[in-house]
Amino acid sequence: MIMVETPPPLPVRDRATAPERTAGALSPMLRRLAEEQATGVLVREHGTLHLAQGRVVHAESPLAPGLGALLTAHGTLAATAWQQAAERTSGPWDAARLLYDTGLLPSGALELCHLDALYDAGFFALAPSSTPGRFRYDGGPSLGPLPSVPVVALERETLRRRLLLHRLWPDPATDSAPLALAGPAAAVPVAPRRRAVLALVDGVRTAPEIARDLGRQAFHTLVDVRRLASAGLVAPVLTAPDPPPHPPGADTPGGMADMAGAGADFPDTGTRADAGAGTGAVTGRAIPPPAPAPPVRPVPPVAFHPPPPLTVNDPDIALLKRLRDALEAL
Repeated sequence: MIMVETPPPLPVRDRATAPERTAGALSPMLRRLAEEQATGVLVREHGTLHLAQGRVVHAESPLAPGLGALLTAHGTLAATAWQQAAERTSGPWDAARLLYDTGLLPSGALELCHLDALYDAGFFALAPSSTPGRFRYDGGPSLGPLPSVPVVALERETLRRRLLLHRLWPDPATDSAPLALAGPAAAVPVAPRRRAVLALVDGVRTAPEIARDLGRQAFHTLVDVRRLASAGLVAPVLTAPDPPPHPPGADTPGGMADMAGAGADFPDTGTRADAGAGTGAVTGRAIPPPAPAPPVRPVPPVAFHPPPPLTVNDPDIALLKRLRDALEAL
């Protein structure tokens, strides 16, 4: 007899109390999974969250550098050591646990980098998306020596970061579009940290790409970019829409004549006289000129009205500031 294991049932939404329990949640599905203490992987449009017993143990996003880049960029860990750990494991989370067990890194430094990478990727994973998330039950993630984060804490920190970015510069185009220089850097004093970001602005790189090249957290780079934008030093490169297609033959001066020569039927707008003796001349009434085009009215510019600021209840940022200061001191 073949035994087939059935996956655990999906969390069932209580329609009577669901609006109360998920009010203010960035992801109602994630909040319900936390209440069910589910273990698995939540895949969203901009990132992935790994859950263990309803807590976030790891986060990944293509817009964030990741734990490996943060550890190896500034010499905290040798690149070969991380590569060997990654080859022996199935993912960054397992590689970090292997480094913790072998003692190649001090536990405090590894925990700080792990939390920084988790909050950084979680910020992008919880960004508004156009597609629904998918949850896959999996026994892989588990609570271990590395710290995990409650779902409510991750959502609260994500809201705090959104509010900070909005206060610095309300235009979110600088977060994803290629960046270009908008003014001379010598005109405004720039801190050394932001000057390193400014040196990589070339009209091609985006803010996440600059963060990956510098080995920094993507959110901190977004903060630097918005400060530079508010100072008038950088601006997003907005791509122009494609022009409408032209009708066939409109680009060539003889386009209409070529179509007529090919046998196309056109309405006769004048009288055609018989050709003269061997001359081939065509006489008759002249075709009236086309009516003049209506005048083009200029479109008045639309004023930019920033959205209302977000509100965050009880932002607990003291711990994150200490984590950031300790990591930058490494």
